[in-house]
Amino acid sequence: MGVQQRKLAVHDLEIGMFVSDLDRPWHETPFPIQGFYIRSQQDVRALVSHCKWVMVDEPETRDSAGVDVPHVVGFRARARQRAKGREEIELPPLSIREPVHHRVTTTLKKEIRTSRKLLGDAEIALDRMFGSVRSEGGVDTRLVADVTKKMVKSVCRQPSALLWLSRTRQYDDFVYRHALNTSVWALVVGRQLGLNEGLLHHLGTGCLLSQVGKTTLPAGIVEHEQHLSADDFEIFKTYVQRGVEVLKPCGVSKAVLSVVQGHRERHNGSGFPLGLGGEKIPLLAKVAGIAEFFESLIAPRGEQEPMTPAKAVGLLYELRNIEFQKDLVEAFIQAVGVYPAGTLVELSDGSRGAVVSHSSERRLWPSVMVLQPSGKSSLKSGKVVDLAVHNEAKTQGEVLAVRECLPHGTAGLDLMALDATNEPRWSLGKIFTR
Repeated sequence: MGVQQRKLAVHDLEIGMFVSDLDRPWHETPFPIQGFYIRSQQDVRALVSHCKWVMVDEPETRDSAGVDVPHVVGFRARARQRAKGREEIELPPLSIREPVHHRVTTTLKKEIRTSRKLLGDAEIALDRMFGSVRSEGGVDTRLVADVTKKMVKSVCRQPSALLWLSRTRQYDDFVYRHALNTSVWALVVGRQLGLNEGLLHHLGTGCLLSQVGKTTLPAGIVEHEQHLSADDFEIFKTYVQRGVEVLKPCGVSKAVLSVVQGHRERHNGSGFPLGLGGEKIPLLAKVAGIAEFFESLIAPRGEQEPMTPAKAVGLLYELRNIEFQKDLVEAFIQAVGVYPAGTLVELSDGSRGAVVSHSSERRLWPSVMVLQPSGKSSLKSGKVVDLAVHNEAKTQGEVLAVRECLPHGTAGLDLMALDATNEPRWSLGKIFTR
């Protein structure tokens, strides 16, 4: 059965359809995916606000008037094309036993003030633990466990605060930063899935400990992990099992060890060290894996060009049911937004800034800290604009939206300068207006 395109007015769109083309260039819209599946009325409303008509994929022949099965066929065909023909693997939907609905109980401003010291404490804990591994002394993971408990509490209270802090804090050691940021991404996704605090603690601790095996590898291999020969890559892959062997005598839980053991496995079996796939990968390891992969895209080691967070989200979407289970990809995007915290953006009025947080109801309209007004130099103090609130009751021509994502290092938008020391240049009292 072939796939054909059909032109539809946006008001005639329904959930289940695959949008393959727009009446305007994709780069002029906030949609990060060139071709996507309509999964909610929110997606329909977003299309209505930007387009008059779109093209949808559908089979050349149809057995019924329903959209569910036919449009899934067109969607899968496009997904296989994007993923260079790699096979998709579908599993039953994720089922979390007794999921917890974590309510936001504090403001972003208050939680940032409360948790500002937390990432520094985590860095110290990792530094001490990694140092003990290098010196072959006794490994004490209690400091890491204590820090993880505080991180879990923070993410449960307000999921955006640690994301913002982790993107704007500068570290000297890549391995610490990578483990710490991976843990933050994973905790935010775990919260979205409804994991209870006990499971979140296992997840966060496992992510913090996931890189410990790298301390036992030759420094040259770790420093050049993005450009290794086949032989060196085989050595590099042993860091996972090395980490497990280091941690086993330390009394860490089996759940934590499963995260360390499985964070580099992939849904289609292409990962390491065991080549596990699908349901054979523990849930917490799956969450850690997608978090670690995302962090490696937006903050790679060495001179490799970082991917913008929005592009990294787009790549994850392409890899759903290939390297990562579809449910987890969707949960990740719901948790961190189409434009994750720290994404540098230009708005439709020409002003520039950094995404601070997002609304799960209005993923295309995040809160943005404006640092460069249109046509002006950088401000000495930023101002956060909540696009969802700003655009209430606005006509289509008045809507303020993200025009494009800007590359890492864009002049005047240095995230590290926001929190490179304990005396940030941006005053929280001026930045956060709500």
